[in-house]
Amino acid sequence: MKRVAVIGAGASGLMAAYAAAKNQNTVTVFEKNEKAGKKIYITGKGRCNVTNDTSPEGFLENVVRNAKFLKGCAYTFPPQKTMQFLEDGGLALKVERGNRVFPASDKASDVTKCLERYCRNAGVLFLFREGVSALDKKGDVFSIKTEKGEYEFDAVIVCTGGVSYPATGSTGDGFVFARRFGLCVKPLHPALCGIVCEMSEISRLQGLTLKNVRITASRQGKILGSFFGEMLFTHFGISGPIVLSLSSLLNGVEHWKEISLEIDLKPALDEATLDKRLLRDFEKYKNKQMQNALDELLPKSLVLPVLRQASVPPEQPVNALSKAARAQLLRTLKGFRLQGKSLRPIEEGIVTAGGVDIAQIHPKSMECKSVPGLYFCGEALDVDAFTGGFNLQIAFMTGYAAGNSIR
Repeated sequence: MKRVAVIGAGASGLMAAYAAAKNQNTVTVFEKNEKAGKKIYITGKGRCNVTNDTSPEGFLENVVRNAKFLKGCAYTFPPQKTMQFLEDGGLALKVERGNRVFPASDKASDVTKCLERYCRNAGVLFLFREGVSALDKKGDVFSIKTEKGEYEFDAVIVCTGGVSYPATGSTGDGFVFARRFGLCVKPLHPALCGIVCEMSEISRLQGLTLKNVRITASRQGKILGSFFGEMLFTHFGISGPIVLSLSSLLNGVEHWKEISLEIDLKPALDEATLDKRLLRDFEKYKNKQMQNALDELLPKSLVLPVLRQASVPPEQPVNALSKAARAQLLRTLKGFRLQGKSLRPIEEGIVTAGGVDIAQIHPKSMECKSVPGLYFCGEALDVDAFTGGFNLQIAFMTGYAAGNSIR
């Protein structure tokens, strides 16, 4: 039996605490906030997308960075095991579009309650409003200092998250601890966030949501990422599910002028089919101006930006549109261009990319190779994934691996 400290009572911390406690260890959780799971409360717009009902292989395909590192965890504690664990703990689940898994109650708080209940039933001690200010090791014993005292442990699991959404307590403490022990921390970037764009052509589109479109980013003709689904225009540029996913592939970009962003406004139609559709609409509205001939094809607020980008005068009569101009309009509909400028600040990222270098961590146990008894889990590690419950699944699987390995 070992004395185990878990720093952070988020998703990975709660899972790690339970997994360690079920092995008859004495477990203490230090949490700077007044309650557990503060970031869980805001995930999935307060509904908490706990995982994704997919296979281990399907999960790994959605990991952006260092999927190979997570392979062992993906088979030891796959999404189905997470679902079973939560349901066995009394949390009813439901599966929605994209295999996203939510609590049946649509309340993120029920997820935290379930995890905390597991912990308390296993004998875990929670110390709330007690942040860790220092972490050291002398011999085989770890020393933890807080404002309220000093404690000794045989093992420490760091589950402090990244630096995104600092109001939830994710302020990078784990990276300070890692560096204290000489560990490499990979550069931190925002992941799953909005993209800031040049607004001159799209300033009037704020609030417009587009469904069933495809956004593609490329550099010098090479596609960096392409996603189909829903997006929206904002006061700074673009956001929404497919933009968030795309952002995770662009957070290493330094020269945004090299990046081409294009929206296929009609991905279900190839160019030939879309051209026939245009001809039908133009025949129907042949006596109107171009700005009044696309209402059946596009949201009204998007008509003028599309015409401007296609170099088609809005006042031009439909029956005077040349074949070349129609071809240019067609290309614009299949590739409406945006100029990205940057990602939103890292504090706004749903998760943090970068973190403790996984080369220093045992993939089966999450234990630090150079500091026996020290573990890192969840967002503190240099691993992240697309939206859809995959990042919480990383938290659960790495937390379980760490706690379960301490015996």
